[in-house]
Amino acid sequence: MSPAHPADSPVYGHLWTTPEVSALFSEEGRTQAWLEILAALAEAQAEVGLVPPAAARAIRAHANVCLLDLDLVAEQTRASGHSTVGLIRALRQSLPEEAREWVYYGATVQDVSDSWFGLVFKALGAIAERDLTRMRDRALELAQEHRSTPMCGRTHGQPGLPITFGFKAAVWAAELDRHLVRVRLGRGRWELAQLGGALGTMAFWGEAAADLLDAFARRLGLGAPTAAWLTARDGVAEFIWLLAAIAATVGKIGNEVYQLQRPEIGELRESFTPGTVGSITMPHKRNPEISEHLVTLSRVVRAQAGLALEGMVSEHERDGRAWKTEWLVVPETAMAFGASVDGGARMLAGLCVDTERMRSNIDAQGGYLLSESVMRSLADRLGKHTAHDAVYAIAMEGIDKQQDFRTALRGDPRLNTISDTELDELLDVRASLGSCGTFVDRVRAACQGGGQ
Repeated sequence: MSPAHPADSPVYGHLWTTPEVSALFSEEGRTQAWLEILAALAEAQAEVGLVPPAAARAIRAHANVCLLDLDLVAEQTRASGHSTVGLIRALRQSLPEEAREWVYYGATVQDVSDSWFGLVFKALGAIAERDLTRMRDRALELAQEHRSTPMCGRTHGQPGLPITFGFKAAVWAAELDRHLVRVRLGRGRWELAQLGGALGTMAFWGEAAADLLDAFARRLGLGAPTAAWLTARDGVAEFIWLLAAIAATVGKIGNEVYQLQRPEIGELRESFTPGTVGSITMPHKRNPEISEHLVTLSRVVRAQAGLALEGMVSEHERDGRAWKTEWLVVPETAMAFGASVDGGARMLAGLCVDTERMRSNIDAQGGYLLSESVMRSLADRLGKHTAHDAVYAIAMEGIDKQQDFRTALRGDPRLNTISDTELDELLDVRASLGSCGTFVDRVRAACQGGGQ
């Protein structure tokens, strides 16, 4: 049967996931992870005296998806209507007889699937750290390189005041760095094993329960929870929320590049790969493929955060409606997230900055971007609000008359107190960049020091 999900498509899969993330959720990848969990469980149980060591060794030796009949797993899962009975039956069939009764000894489906989540979150956390670092470091490079490169700062989509592109990139870097801090600080809250048994009390394992939990978690390389989280899904929700927040930042940066790449603005552009086709009907097109798709991926990831939060509303000591929803939410989020941060890193790595176009876009505004500096100077003479009213009136009239700002200013007697030399200084873009450079330096120092 052909793939039904775009992420599994050999044609379109590269848009919705990465091979690295997909490997975590493929049938083989997930099943292998579950087998590893069952082997770690048996070994931990042998360690605390609950399972014969020889049985644990046999389970470990057969914890290989290549030795498993996946068709049998599927058939028995459907026949039993249970999420793990098919896996257990197929694994027991492959084991020597003396080890078969010790598989999955006292555990439940959530012990396996939630511990798998812990492993998946650990892998995704490493991916997030790696690709966020790539993006942040590239943004820091752009911030330093363009620390003094003037461009239009925009509010409400319209030219406002001059800033530097380095300042814009520094704002990106600071936000990405804060996400890095969030990932690092939060990993201990969601990279957890689960071993609760029927209701989270571990009653099946008696007095060995606490030691078993610690041994099991240690063998998986995960944290041991203070108590079972069968219906405490806040860790899952927090992690999915964090992936959504990171994807939102990546989407925001992608949207910025998308907008500034418009030919009528032309200040940024993605790198172009020869052979890339923008349009089948308009041969001249070079579309912003990466930045556009980052916005799409961001929407997909953010949409999953609401479903993850729904899982926190659980009933009593077990509620399949909550955690089974996560079986869909986690892969969907993870795959789109992986594509998002990988695409964001690639986009920034190849980003082209047109400094001449940035300057020409400032000049095209006829000097009106410097209105604040003129108002600030007049404020010392007239008072701030009176100065605002005066410069506002001059600017509105000048724009209507299609005059440049200097001509409009010189046509108003209230500006006679400002000399030509002082006016030249006030209309100098370099003198109106505020503390852009200082903030670039502060962000770079903070990132090098470990975070915002």
